[in-house]
Amino acid sequence: MSALANVAIHSSQFPENVRRDLLKSLRSRRIAHKFHYDSVKQTQKWLALHQQFSPSRHDDNCRAIYEQGFKAVAGQIKAKQVRLIGLGCGGGQKDTRLLKRLKAAGKGIAYTPSDVATAMVLTARRTALAACREKNILPMVCDLETAEDVRHIFDLPVTGNVPRIITFFGMIPNFEPATILPKLASLVRPKDFLLFSANLAPGKDYGVGMKKILPQYDNGPTRDWLLTFLWDLGVEKNDGELRFEIEMKGGLKRVVANFKLKRARRIEIEDHVFAFKSGEKIRLFFSYRYTPDRIREILAAHKLKAHQQWIAESGEEGVFLCRKT
Repeated sequence: MSALANVAIHSSQFPENVRRDLLKSLRSRRIAHKFHYDSVKQTQKWLALHQQFSPSRHDDNCRAIYEQGFKAVAGQIKAKQVRLIGLGCGGGQKDTRLLKRLKAAGKGIAYTPSDVATAMVLTARRTALAACREKNILPMVCDLETAEDVRHIFDLPVTGNVPRIITFFGMIPNFEPATILPKLASLVRPKDFLLFSANLAPGKDYGVGMKKILPQYDNGPTRDWLLTFLWDLGVEKNDGELRFEIEMKGGLKRVVANFKLKRARRIEIEDHVFAFKSGEKIRLFFSYRYTPDRIREILAAHKLKAHQQWIAESGEEGVFLCRKT
């Protein structure tokens, strides 16, 4: 492996735009999720958290539904060349399993791991080297939430008629559906395949299912990861407490993590001063939980049809193979 890595950085993650988004987050008391991956320290905490709590790491059946999805999409690629675009690639483990399957099928493969943090895409790049030639890995740092030209970003380099597989694993819970789905739909071309996964609320009773999965969020490692953002800004541990709640929004339930201040605190960012009062809440995180029916409905509303689906026996995770309608 070369000592150098070429990484493309989209303007959504240029310093002036990251600063703008940080100020907006503090002003609104709603922290953009990307700021929990902003440093190498935060990325490492998230990777450790994912290793400990992700069902796909510990549940053989959950792991199997991804393998079924990989097998299905690989079987539908007839071309000799294929490009994999991993949106929200994380550490790249799932994408690499798919790359290995494509390679075993004799496909020429190129891979674009994309995430909001440089440390994340470099980790995915390193993982993917087990299946893909270094020169064919083109990492991209990009904030999907704020980027306005998503449709064109991933058209480079020009790949002509090479079919693309776009993966979007576990990302939908941390976006407002109305924000991310139009962008995702604009990116998927008629010949592309979208392999999409979502965290689900298990069982027939939506509310009961939400209560069952709450401990996956309300735990020490998740608290440590989320609160790192505040500690790095100068907030102190005695300034407040982190509370996890379940709330309904737009017909969907989500887990929300709010930091409630017990005393006033000032945060200074260069010449900007943010005064937080006792009793105020800062929303650090949210995660929507869907059901299979709800996933299919929101995809269909954006002209994306789930042709196949695989649901874990636990009911807590689903994988969907989608095409543009």
